[in-house]
Amino acid sequence: MLVPERSDPGSRFPLEGARDLDVGSNGVQAYSIAPENEYFSVSFGSRIKGKKYLELVLEKALDREEQAEVGFSLIAMDGGAPPRNGTTQIHIVVLDVNDNAPIFTEELYTGQVLENSPEGSVVLSVVATDQDAGPNGDITYEFSQVVGQSHSAFVIDPVSGEIRLTKPLDFEAAETHELSVRATDGGGLSAICRVLVEVVDVNDNAPELMVSSFSSPLPENVLPGTVVALFAVKDRDAGANGKISCALEDQLSFSLRPAYKNYYELVTVSVLDREETARYILTVTAADAGSPPLTTTQTFTVDISDVNDNAPVFNQTSYTMYVHENNVPTVLVGAVSASDADVGPNAKVTYSLAPAQPAEQPPCSCISVNSENGHVFVLRPLDYERVRQIEVSVSASDAGSPPLSANVTVRLLVVDENDNAPLVLYPAQDSSPASSELVPMSAEAGYLVTKVVAVDADSGQNSWLSYHLLRATDPGLFAVGAQSGEVRLRRPVTERDAVKQKLVILVRDNGRPPLSATAALSALLLKDFSDVRLPHSSLAAEDEGGSLTTYLIISLVFVSLLFLVSTAAFVTRKVCKRKELKGEHVLYGTGHLQSGLADAAAAGTLPHTYCYEISLTTGSGNSEFKFLKPIVPSLPPHLNSYERLSPPPKQPNKRK
Repeated sequence: MLVPERSDPGSRFPLEGARDLDVGSNGVQAYSIAPENEYFSVSFGSRIKGKKYLELVLEKALDREEQAEVGFSLIAMDGGAPPRNGTTQIHIVVLDVNDNAPIFTEELYTGQVLENSPEGSVVLSVVATDQDAGPNGDITYEFSQVVGQSHSAFVIDPVSGEIRLTKPLDFEAAETHELSVRATDGGGLSAICRVLVEVVDVNDNAPELMVSSFSSPLPENVLPGTVVALFAVKDRDAGANGKISCALEDQLSFSLRPAYKNYYELVTVSVLDREETARYILTVTAADAGSPPLTTTQTFTVDISDVNDNAPVFNQTSYTMYVHENNVPTVLVGAVSASDADVGPNAKVTYSLAPAQPAEQPPCSCISVNSENGHVFVLRPLDYERVRQIEVSVSASDAGSPPLSANVTVRLLVVDENDNAPLVLYPAQDSSPASSELVPMSAEAGYLVTKVVAVDADSGQNSWLSYHLLRATDPGLFAVGAQSGEVRLRRPVTERDAVKQKLVILVRDNGRPPLSATAALSALLLKDFSDVRLPHSSLAAEDEGGSLTTYLIISLVFVSLLFLVSTAAFVTRKVCKRKELKGEHVLYGTGHLQSGLADAAAAGTLPHTYCYEISLTTGSGNSEFKFLKPIVPSLPPHLNSYERLSPPPKQPNKRK
């Protein structure tokens, strides 16, 4: 953008506004300038018909001679949440106005010219400067006024301002010539200076300077008073024109001192510093006492050689680097950089890890520094939960003799990653049976059943936990606080609700991707808490009902099989004994007895028959076998009469 330098404050320059695809409050709402400056501000608003405008307002008059360009950033901000912004660069070029007249470097220029100077000799040069630019700063020179008729002996170059002779001068005719020179710029502004030309008698021999010795380069650690050069001067003129004086121009570190006769020494007078000045250009001027004096200059170029007197300097006082946990080995996390003001080998910097402080502390084995470029690497994966930051000291050493070094602290911060799932503290999720929460049947909506407590080893948003009801016997009966983990009743308990309610709570963190854990718990809906011990035994019996019933059935089958085997063995034994009795004795009513025994055997009648009562319940913690008294069978009447009429002579066995 082009702005004239003399524009009035308050001038406005329209700008093209930023475009935002959003509408309403999400569109562009404000503009600002960064960094703020004293020259410009931004104006943004709406006109009568609602059309928005954006203008750059000049707050202070510009001066191209003070600042030719102004640059800043224009920032457009919308009203969204979060707000977004866009930036463009504004470059202001200040256009020059011819507001500065030429200025001569001197009000009076004085020149001397030998009377035997040839035609075309330069007498002197006048110099004028104009702070304007372009055509407004182009200067032309011309003679404005000549005292007497001397102007015919001089000519001035309109571009360079050099004043030359157009013919030889005569000292006897005029000792001085006074000229008036006008400098005019392209805009018509001008300035005038006076030029005084003195014609002097001829002194046509300049001094001569002969160098005897010269030392360069010079080490920067030389002591003051060291001789750098030795030279002699002479002049072939005689009298005052042959008297020579020497001077050293504008030097604080060197000086001239007379040695003997016409010899001079160039010596150091202060400590040298190559990093401050690597080369000195010394100009020695030898001038005679003639009128005008003649001079000779000799230039000595003194190079300063480097000495390792500067330690490396880091570009920061300390470094902070970041690495995500679970990083890959040998990952690059940053770099340190140091520079050395020396040159050559004295400036070659190598990097290394400085020994740990105190010395007995073990060195850090997980960080490495490239010795050539200062790149910092992490050698092994880090765990944020074990170490959150590491501090090491990095040393930068040069290759001088002896080497100099500097240390800097590097702080490595481990950035947390979501690598730890939530851990449920309550209710405990170990292998032991989960405890049950007791809920009265009279509980209303909002009743606090329990609270799930969980923690996450991560930090920041990775450790923000939320709770969700994953599964439930009756999902409509319970609600879980997303942030608190509180399990509450969503509605009142009814008689139709199951007595035992099982819930699975999902605990999820806020990482990307999120990790989760589940908490299983149960709740018993009771009419009252008078039999508070019942939930534990009932819960255990119900949880283990299937396995207990299985065990009882297996036991019953085993006992029944054992009983049947015993019964079969007993019956077999009895049958064998009765066959023996039948062979030994002839009894009265044998047919009746055999039929009675056969009927008894066929019916499975035993001497002692037992009846078992089995009580198996799923609601109690034990089962009982009730053993009843034996049932003695009655013998048939015909067997009883036989025993009364004919008792056997002997009995081989008695029934037990």
